[in-house]
Amino acid sequence: MGEEPTQRVSLYVDTQNLYYAARDQGGAVDFATLLAVAVRGRRLSHATAYVVEREGDSTAFGFVGKLTSLGYRVKRRKVRVHRVADDGTPVMEGDWDMGIAADIVRGLEHADVVVLASGDGDFVPILELAQERGKRVEVMAFREVAGQALQDMADRFVELGEVEGIFLQPRTP
Repeated sequence: MGEEPTQRVSLYVDTQNLYYAARDQGGAVDFATLLAVAVRGRRLSHATAYVVEREGDSTAFGFVGKLTSLGYRVKRRKVRVHRVADDGTPVMEGDWDMGIAADIVRGLEHADVVVLASGDGDFVPILELAQERGKRVEVMAFREVAGQALQDMADRFVELGEVEGIFLQPRTP
C-alpha cells in the first residue's frame, strides 16, 4: 500500500523523545512542519502529542498551547518519583510508552496509516501489530537515536534531520 489522498493518518508524537534528540543536534522541533510532513496531502484522522511536565514548571503551558493551536490533541503527564536509588537520589519516571501504545491500538479502526514520531525501539511490537491489521506504518525520527529495528520495520522511515524546516532555530555548526 503506497500513499493515497484518501488515506486517514493518525500521528502519535513522543515529544520528550524528539526534544532530546533535536537538542542533541542543536535545535528544537517545529511541530507544524512535523505535522505537515506526516500528513503529506492525505487526510488527518488525529494527531496526538504526549507531554511530560515537571511539578511546578510553568514552561510547559506555552508549549501545550502551541501544540493545541496547531491541531494536536495533547495528553499530559507529571513526572513522578519511580524509586529511590541506592545513594538516596530519586529516580524520576514520566514516559508515555504504554499510553502511546494503547492509543495506537484504540486508533487502528480510525486510520489507514499510523505515524509514530519517536525513535524509541520499544514501539516495534505495537507497530508490527498495526501492520498485521493492514495498516501502513511510518516512523519519523532522528536516525542517530532511532532504534534500528524501528527503522527496519517501518513501511516508510522519515529521517527528521533531513526534513527542510524541521528545526525552529538554526542548528549550530
